[in-house]
Amino acid sequence: MGIHRIAGREAILAVILLLVAGVGSWSWAADEAAEPAAAAESAPPAQPAASGPTTADLKVMADTLWVLVTGMLVFFMNLGFACVESGMCRAKNCVNILSKNFVVFAVSSIGFWVIGWGLMFGNGNSFIGTSGLFMVGGTDADYSALSWTSVPLWAKFFFQLVFCGTAATIVSGAVAERIKYLSFIVFSFVIAMCIYPVVGHWVWGGGWLQSRGFLDFAGSTQVHSIGGWAALTGVIILGPRIGKYSATGKVNAIPGHNLSLATIGCLVLWFGWFGFNPGSTMAADPNAIAEILVTTNSAAAAATLSATIVAWILLGKPDLGMTLNGCLAGLVAITAPCAFVSVGASVIIGLIAGVIVVLGVLFFDRIKCDDPVGATSVHLLNGVFGTICVGLFATPDRLARAGNPAAVAGLFYGGGATQLITQLIGVAACAVFVLATSAIAWLVLKYTMGIRVSPEEEMTGLDIGEHGNEAYPNFVKTGNTMAGF
Repeated sequence: MGIHRIAGREAILAVILLLVAGVGSWSWAADEAAEPAAAAESAPPAQPAASGPTTADLKVMADTLWVLVTGMLVFFMNLGFACVESGMCRAKNCVNILSKNFVVFAVSSIGFWVIGWGLMFGNGNSFIGTSGLFMVGGTDADYSALSWTSVPLWAKFFFQLVFCGTAATIVSGAVAERIKYLSFIVFSFVIAMCIYPVVGHWVWGGGWLQSRGFLDFAGSTQVHSIGGWAALTGVIILGPRIGKYSATGKVNAIPGHNLSLATIGCLVLWFGWFGFNPGSTMAADPNAIAEILVTTNSAAAAATLSATIVAWILLGKPDLGMTLNGCLAGLVAITAPCAFVSVGASVIIGLIAGVIVVLGVLFFDRIKCDDPVGATSVHLLNGVFGTICVGLFATPDRLARAGNPAAVAGLFYGGGATQLITQLIGVAACAVFVLATSAIAWLVLKYTMGIRVSPEEEMTGLDIGEHGNEAYPNFVKTGNTMAGF
């Protein structure tokens, strides 16, 4: 860059434009040539030229911008969950489901700020963090597990917060149409403050699983399996919706009221995942971001197709609900290995995930676990599968580039079974802890404040019973349909 003078507003504009364009290094010019000697003598003494931002400063700026924008994309996924869940459930419960999805992020924000962050990332022991508890504070030195990223403390906090909120909202759909509103809120606090942070410390906070070499890049286990195990426990303890299963064991379909809304929600989630996975680099690394975007998209596309085909074969029709859940299953499955596998492997992972989700929905119905939206099949089964895929498909070069040079390649890439065993240990540890703690929480709630609405309220709809209003007050409802809708 030639030597020239950039003053005031021009300098600010140049910084913004060049930062957005991804320029990695800048140089700043000296002052212009001195005025003639006579003019110089009459002028006041020259002031030292202000130094511009260094390359390191600009990297922090770019990394912070990337982390915050992708964190906002993950936050936007709350809209996707709200649309998917409400669309796949009955009209009489629409307000209740929308309200749960709205309030759960507020609950997570406060719970994670008060204690969850410190338990998860605070310096402590291999089991739990002990610094930075009771309202986030201190300095970066109190959270050494995240010292590898250069972004400021509050950027780290926000990005991790939106992941916590995602784990909590997974439970909402699985227990929909029969859970008490207040009980769900209390349980969401338990996840955000206790369950999610403890496993998070093991996986991402410098705990014992991370020390063993367990890998979960963006949260197949840390986000989706935690939400899935907690949801499954709630489904079992709550019991099925009235009329879902007959006395003879027949499964009665209870269709959702608005698949248009569910489809919009799925597309929002697909879009949000482009922040979820690539944002987990927590650095503006162009090569890593680009490849993670493609592995994420490829898995979603492959799973969409395989789920559609399998549902078509087994059900006789290409069921849209299965197609949507197939897409989400592929996204969940690729979340752990997205930075560690090739694009070709991501397609294989997606194809298998789409099959798993269809078979999972049918399996849970067969054992009378009533999950109205298929959350356990999407998030639990494919969270486990995706975590295992790291041990199968991770390549040495990608592990090194992602900052894991000591990790072992997957089984199909010359690494043997070492990493696979480590991944299985992580899956089992998460399952045992979340099943135990969530079961305790659900049972305490059941025998104190209660967790299920009355049969009369369930038949009438939770919108009226829990909230006193309706999503569609001007339509005449007949069963699950609405005249004029």
